[in-house]
Amino acid sequence: MAQVKELYDAILNGNAKQAHAATEAALAGGADAMELISSSMVPAMDEVGKLYEEEEYFVPELLLAGRAMKAAMELLKPLLIASGNRMTTRIVIGTVKGDLHDIGKNIVASMLEGSGFEVIDLGTDVSPEAFVAAVAEREPQIVCMSALLTVTMPAMRSTIDAITHAGQRGKVKIIIGGAPVTSQYAEEIGADGYSENASGAVSLVKNLLAA
Repeated sequence: MAQVKELYDAILNGNAKQAHAATEAALAGGADAMELISSSMVPAMDEVGKLYEEEEYFVPELLLAGRAMKAAMELLKPLLIASGNRMTTRIVIGTVKGDLHDIGKNIVASMLEGSGFEVIDLGTDVSPEAFVAAVAEREPQIVCMSALLTVTMPAMRSTIDAITHAGQRGKVKIIIGGAPVTSQYAEEIGADGYSENASGAVSLVKNLLAA
């Protein structure tokens, strides 16, 4: 199936209303839900990430694109569930215990979902035990942790330790991010990777899966 340009453009331009309408029209015309994701939504979010890297898009544009993508996904998710289809990769994401910031985490979650991954967003102030429970129940391939405060960064180490002690560490790749976080810290606490922005997080996930 050819790309649905109206849906592609709506996500690229951050127009949630247009994205919903374009998805509705495409489905009414017989479009397949998974095909809409792979042919229109993923390429659109890839382009959004590219524009962000080239500094043509900034955080507001990322948020709007993510909102438009979610508007389309609201229509597609029930159809995917009903058909038995699901994304091939599942990702658990959350802001660590003690930290209530979610803008960066939300952008990363939107970019990942728009790139064709199933994303389980645990929200903010997520305890190590909640991450462990999510890994056990949802069986993700990737765990993403965010922290915006230096004082909450140690919760990343505690979460990795908890996942390890639960015998789950070998089952998942763990990546971290947030304003005070560095690649050196990621290595120090035993994470599999670090990204300083949402676009980089998507690339990191793809690289870890390919490896």
